[in-house]
Amino acid sequence: MAPQRFHEQFEQIQRSMPDVPLAMGPDDSAEFIYEKGYVLVRDGEDARVVEDTVRAHFTAHPDLVQDNVRRASPQTNRSGITRIQVGDPGEGDRSGDPTVAHALRALRETEGRAGRRIVSRNHLVGITGRVNSCPGDEPVPAPLVGGINPAAAEGVHDPDTAVGVLVIDTGLVHDFRSFPLLAHTEGDAQVKECDDDGILQQYVGHGTFIAGLVGAVAPNTDITVRNSLNDAGAILESEFGEKLFEAVDVGGWPDILSLSAGTSNGRTDALLGVEAFMQELRDQRTLLVAAAGNNGSAMPFWPAAYADLPDYQDVVLSVGALRGDGEFGACFSNHGGWVKVYAPGERLTSALTGFDAPVPYVYQHSTYDDCRYGFGYSCTCQSPRHTGVLSEQGGTTKPDQVMFEGLAYWSGTSFATPIVAGMVAAHMTAQQERDPRVARYKMLAANSGFAEVRGAHVPALRPPTWRPAPVTPPAPRS
Repeated sequence: MAPQRFHEQFEQIQRSMPDVPLAMGPDDSAEFIYEKGYVLVRDGEDARVVEDTVRAHFTAHPDLVQDNVRRASPQTNRSGITRIQVGDPGEGDRSGDPTVAHALRALRETEGRAGRRIVSRNHLVGITGRVNSCPGDEPVPAPLVGGINPAAAEGVHDPDTAVGVLVIDTGLVHDFRSFPLLAHTEGDAQVKECDDDGILQQYVGHGTFIAGLVGAVAPNTDITVRNSLNDAGAILESEFGEKLFEAVDVGGWPDILSLSAGTSNGRTDALLGVEAFMQELRDQRTLLVAAAGNNGSAMPFWPAAYADLPDYQDVVLSVGALRGDGEFGACFSNHGGWVKVYAPGERLTSALTGFDAPVPYVYQHSTYDDCRYGFGYSCTCQSPRHTGVLSEQGGTTKPDQVMFEGLAYWSGTSFATPIVAGMVAAHMTAQQERDPRVARYKMLAANSGFAEVRGAHVPALRPPTWRPAPVTPPAPRS
């Protein structure tokens, strides 16, 4: 991980959520982001135990204030969790929250006796390029003459057999229907596309881009995009489960749920905030296709890593990203045995905005002379380069402003995910298979594609209409 990059991303997130004091954790490294001053716990007896144990622990330590320990959310809700305040969220800095750390330590013995986790931080869940994202120059405008990549597959839309795909993301731009592949797409509008100067906001178009990829790979789909991640692609874990429930309540459980968001939590168990949703998902027929994250790490990324838990191997398909040539893993992609399949994820081309009029976008990212993960090829960390706010040099260089006329290049496991979701949907249509979980296994069993990721040979899905890009070595440094 690049510490400077993480700090820059943290600043962007904090600006997008000014009313939620955030810190980086765990205490000895910068691996995820969480809410200061609060912890999460299951409703009921666990909440009472945590509240009493933390209050007693704080009372025994003269430097801690037990008066701050209190319930901060309803005692019961559908997501099955409660926020408990343990400190003043305004105290301390972004490097960590001592009161949260003390609260977690206070429950260690209790958790040990119970043999399960009882309390956790309230993690920030976000679009998979959100925290340690790669690349730093995207999205970038793509020429209309080049078309989309993957190109549109042949096929027709049949309302009686169309596969339902629900995309949990940032919503749809206002003129999305001007992109032909989104003719059978509906859902929520992006909350705010541009700022007061008419500049495209961060992560606007992300949900539209993903829906375009699904439509290109699988024409016989009915796509619904929800704006559950409308706060610049981020949401607190305490709210995430409720948003997932709301999304399926509106239109019912879909055949496929495509999710390009999540977080690591420094652990090999899952997020408390989505536990209730995942348990209900397990009893449905929906297949969750989830992005593995962009931290270039083997640490599990949730909820994608549910794919490695025995009770959820049929329920969740976790997706990593291949680099531009499709032969190796993209440098940014998370990896490990918990990632079950890889798909193209570098420099994909789809609709970022509609085609009514050009829309400007200001780059706020820093540039890097080298791939920060140490790879020796010209990955998307490098090319093309855009001048951003060079905070690591203390500069104030004015960011570039570019114009989007519809299409964009974008990279990430965010976009490998809808490609896999689309391929499962296309398999369902081709084989007249109505169960998405069965279709997933049949498709993978019939797949002969493999790639190399960090020395391991892994299953790889490449849509027939996807065009690989040559990978050239970077120019020698002077």
